[in-house]
Amino acid sequence: MKKYKVGLIGATGMVGQRFVSLMENHPWFELAAVAASSRSAGKKYEEAISGRWQLREPVPESLKKLTLLSAESDVSAIASSVDFVFSAVDMKKEEIKALEAAYAKAECPVISNNSAHRWTPDVPMVIPEVNPEHAHVIESQRKRLRTKCGFIAVKSNCSIQSYVPALHPLKDRFGLARVLVCTYQAISGAGKTFESWPEMVDNVIPHIGGEEEKSEQEPLKIWGEIIGDEIAPAVSPQVTSQCVRIPVTDGHMAAVFMAFRKKPPIDEIKHLWNSFKGRPQELDLPSAPKQFLHYFEDETRPQTGLDRMLEGGMAVSLGRLRPDTQYDYRFIGLSHNTLRGAAGGAVLLAELLCADGYIQKR
Repeated sequence: MKKYKVGLIGATGMVGQRFVSLMENHPWFELAAVAASSRSAGKKYEEAISGRWQLREPVPESLKKLTLLSAESDVSAIASSVDFVFSAVDMKKEEIKALEAAYAKAECPVISNNSAHRWTPDVPMVIPEVNPEHAHVIESQRKRLRTKCGFIAVKSNCSIQSYVPALHPLKDRFGLARVLVCTYQAISGAGKTFESWPEMVDNVIPHIGGEEEKSEQEPLKIWGEIIGDEIAPAVSPQVTSQCVRIPVTDGHMAAVFMAFRKKPPIDEIKHLWNSFKGRPQELDLPSAPKQFLHYFEDETRPQTGLDRMLEGGMAVSLGRLRPDTQYDYRFIGLSHNTLRGAAGGAVLLAELLCADGYIQKR
């Protein structure tokens, strides 16, 4: 099989590094172009990230010698040499919006890890197992951009991956009405390690800028529907959240409380979770977990250190489902924030868009 040629803009940051790691030996994708800021342009990748590599896995040998281009100055060169790009740039939101639009208008599909375009009405924000049908809005976006191939698709916020997939198979069936969620988020979500952020050792910070708004609003776009040329967010369930930074390297955990119009039996919830499959599982996509949602009967699970790497970090771990005094039920969810929640989720989205014909090989 001839591989898709892939570009990566924002290749030197933590999420960019995760993309680089995931591209090594990927069966469908070949990393053909890497880009970062103009300061790094012209350097070999191994030189640019020397002393900055933050993953446990080593830098892939096959990618060390790639020469970095400028994400902003080399748009045409990158766009013409690849089939699509992943975006993990660290810039101001308006600058990201303009840069990703420039790649799309250069007829290069953009799969973005950034939040800049999540609320652009004709940009699909996709959890592949939950709302793959939102990709249909890409045709409307192309009309607006006046492109034949170019478009932007985004993945959602990393923390909502730990609970939205669990709520999804219950939402319509039982009339999910209200959700309260408290997330406990790893330091890699801020692009940090304990070495670069010693203040987080033996510490908890009770605020993550913008995170609570994303946690409350993004699920409604994911559960929305395409009306005309754009995605109209759902109006329910009501979601309220509180987000806390905790001293953990990787893995976002959520304590979730849910109320239904029609209260389901606990055993039925567990069955729906363990049997849930989405389009990635139906297509057997390379990055898709075989079982998306895993429920643990052991009351001490899921645990961040034990379970964040379940199915290569692409599955969601669930546990402690029990009745609640104010809501119907409560449970714990866990997902790996830089794999399922960031680069891995974007790679899976790209696989889905390739499989469904939205991205074509040149």
